[in-house]
Amino acid sequence: MTQRSGSSVAEGDSPSSSLGPDLARSALAGDRRAVARLLTLVENGTEEGAAALTELYPHTGGAHVIGFTGSPGAGKSTLLNCVAQAFRHRGNTLAVVAVDPTSPFSGGSVLGDRLRMRDLVTDSGVFIRSMASRGHPGGLAHATRDVVSVLDAVGTGFIFVETVGAGQAQVDIARLAHTVVLVEAPGMGDEVQALKAGLLEIADIIVVNKGDRPEVQQTVQAIRTVIAGSGSVAGGWEIPILRTSATERTGIEALVEAILAHRQHMQATDLWSARQARQAYADIEGWLRRYFDEWVAQCMDTRDYDALAEAVVRRACDPATAAHSLLTRFTEGLCSKLKG
Repeated sequence: MTQRSGSSVAEGDSPSSSLGPDLARSALAGDRRAVARLLTLVENGTEEGAAALTELYPHTGGAHVIGFTGSPGAGKSTLLNCVAQAFRHRGNTLAVVAVDPTSPFSGGSVLGDRLRMRDLVTDSGVFIRSMASRGHPGGLAHATRDVVSVLDAVGTGFIFVETVGAGQAQVDIARLAHTVVLVEAPGMGDEVQALKAGLLEIADIIVVNKGDRPEVQQTVQAIRTVIAGSGSVAGGWEIPILRTSATERTGIEALVEAILAHRQHMQATDLWSARQARQAYADIEGWLRRYFDEWVAQCMDTRDYDALAEAVVRRACDPATAAHSLLTRFTEGLCSKLKG
């Protein structure tokens, strides 16, 4: 497996070609510092990180990946903190990968999930990784899948992935997680619209958080109506609708039981293997997109972009035709290289 040739190496790392595999072996031996360095390498898209992923991949496939998604303000982080603690009380090792939005203007990101998960930070049985979405629109960062692979390979039993919470653009999590928990809050006015817009198709468990609010029963009933009208039952799994209050720590055990019940249901049917296959397709597609983006960046002549952008501004050319023109140049250039 290769990776972007122009990627920078994480600070403190040497550019040795053996760095990635060496760190991978240390991580497999239980070195948490090696895990942290590996996560930095793969998140930055380095060649060493890609080499480590190749080394680690045969050790993946054992973790149960659980996605937490939903609208901003629904209390996902606080709820996830409670659920993770409940899993730890049962003796499970786990990791939390929290993806925060990146500013489209500055490129910066406030990785605030650690503040809301302070109860887990000092727990040696929990590995917390905050990531910036880096402009990726699907609720996850490009490298989230790679980070999950590393954590899976080193023997993490349960990996929780929290999306950025950008409303209806959360479908990427369904291609990564085995179990998707959709978190809604009562009284926000968009829960039914969000379900109709596609989130229902990816939800395995629906949680109405902030259950102490007076509008909670109305929200629960509205969601039940949408589910009943859709006839959506995936593989015989009846989607539970649960009420929780993360601040009062109520309904947490019921949510934990629902997650474990969904895991058992998937393993007892063909859903687990089907989702593994879906994830394999998504992994391959993701790498293809990365390689294509890298190839375009390497072949791109900014003067071509400038000229076409000017033509689009003058309405002498439409954007689709301009993009097709660039693609034609790239493919012709690639064919010339292959023939040469």
